[in-house]
Amino acid sequence: MKNILIIEDDVNIAELERDYLQLNGYKVDIVLDGATGLKKAVSGTYDILIVDLMLPQLDGFEIIKEVRKKLEIPIIVLSARSEDIDKIRGLDYGADDYLTKPFSPAELMARIRSHLKRYERLTGKHQSSEVINHRGLEINTASHKVYVNGKEVQFTAKEYELLLFFASNPNILFSKERIFDLLWGAESYGDLATVPVHIQKIRKKIERDPANPEYIETIWGTGYRFNP
Repeated sequence: MKNILIIEDDVNIAELERDYLQLNGYKVDIVLDGATGLKKAVSGTYDILIVDLMLPQLDGFEIIKEVRKKLEIPIIVLSARSEDIDKIRGLDYGADDYLTKPFSPAELMARIRSHLKRYERLTGKHQSSEVINHRGLEINTASHKVYVNGKEVQFTAKEYELLLFFASNPNILFSKERIFDLLWGAESYGDLATVPVHIQKIRKKIERDPANPEYIETIWGTGYRFNP
């Protein structure tokens, strides 16, 4: 399990990031000020950092600069400051990527995966394949292949992401709104109806009887739950 440190003084944003990352299988710590954030960042216990720029006690630029003196782990800036000069400064100080708020959690997740894979290639570290298995449903998170009773089944990128989300969080009830925020992004201009549409497509591929699902259960008036 990869360890991620979020240095962000906005608690709501930090918790949104943490929730989404934890649901995708990461261990996450949150720090709300720059001084404490730097101390934890250079401890050597994290695989990637997500850093805001406008922080109390010590700003994000200084954190990036000090971390780069000791570590080469990936650093992603997530900031409301969208001016080119801030992006250039952050990247020049050693950040690997720069995202502006408001942001899509799905895009943040994709960038984290990309930077971790690139870092592993450069350092010779290889992430072992992880297989999630639930009663004949097998998901290989390294190859993104899905098998149902030993037979490979094809999924679109979003169907796979949604299925992995459910399989990684069994027995937890999620509302349609929460699923949409986490997988499509709180700032996405989409229709909530896309959630049940995607779930129905997944059911047709993994359930023996899609009309009476065993894996992804509908809790009427509340949301959905994955039964392992």
